[in-house]
Amino acid sequence: MTLAARYVGEGGIDVAEVEPVAPGPGDVQLKVAFTGICGTDLHIQHGVMDARVSLPAVIGHEMSGRVLACGPGVTGWAAGDAVTVMPLRWCGDCAACRAGHRHICQRLDFLGIDSPGSMQERWTVPADVLVRLPASLALSYGALVEPTAVAVHDVRRAELQPGERVVVVGGGPVGVLIASVAVAAGAEVVVLEVNDHRRSVAAGVGLTVLDPRRDDLDDAIASWAGPDGVQVAFEVSASQPGLDVAVACLAPRGRMVLVGIHGQPRPVDLQRVFWRELTLVGARVYERTDFEEAVALLDGASVPAQALISHIEPLASAADAFDLLASGGQVMKVLVDCGATS
Repeated sequence: MTLAARYVGEGGIDVAEVEPVAPGPGDVQLKVAFTGICGTDLHIQHGVMDARVSLPAVIGHEMSGRVLACGPGVTGWAAGDAVTVMPLRWCGDCAACRAGHRHICQRLDFLGIDSPGSMQERWTVPADVLVRLPASLALSYGALVEPTAVAVHDVRRAELQPGERVVVVGGGPVGVLIASVAVAAGAEVVVLEVNDHRRSVAAGVGLTVLDPRRDDLDDAIASWAGPDGVQVAFEVSASQPGLDVAVACLAPRGRMVLVGIHGQPRPVDLQRVFWRELTLVGARVYERTDFEEAVALLDGASVPAQALISHIEPLASAADAFDLLASGGQVMKVLVDCGATS
């Protein structure tokens, strides 16, 4: 048997022994080291995604671990290899897949949502979703590859150029990761964040941070970027005020990348979009090249992994880990230690 954290409905997270899945042809069984909890996991806990998950659901998709066993036909992997997982499986037949955009497959299987995830001691996955981790990268940091890949994809969707000025609206883990990736790409970045602790974390890793509630926000941005505005804005807050600020701060022909998942339709200042010829860009998940770049950025310390990890909780206390993240306050990223840390 193997220990697993499961969403059991109506806000409940339990930890139970489950039967491990033996690796079949083309599969690999992993010893999971760490699994991060993200906003999507909280949405699952709060019932927002009940139409997609099958109860009881083993969740989690931000992970690191080591290969335990390989199924028949698997080559290139051996027991002990350090890995993370790009948790996407696509159909190969829909319009998005045929166009080469498999990561936005219309029948996408997102591991940890649509099928069992990584918040368990042993996890069996197809070998083709594995991404190798270097021996120099701590496994705790390896659990940040997935959200870093999100940030890499977002920056790539922005077609960011060195020297451009960027505003990141929202200074949570993904916002700080986007800002860090943008800085590594040569941009000048300001992060807008209302939470005091998150502002302190962002400032502590060398980012310029402003409280968007300040009365002179427009003047502050103008004094930094110039009166015309910034070239790129990333909307990460998933809030109406955040969306309004992201659009308002853009220079003519500026680009806004929509990162935050807005759970309801939002009004957008389309007159400003028209008048300034702004571009609104959607950005969803990632591709394998984003994962590979994320590994390199973490291994090269271009991403402040240590500063982002606020707490590590044992798998047996997974419910407490969810409560800790949901409470807000002085917390950024919470990891669940699933046991295989060596």
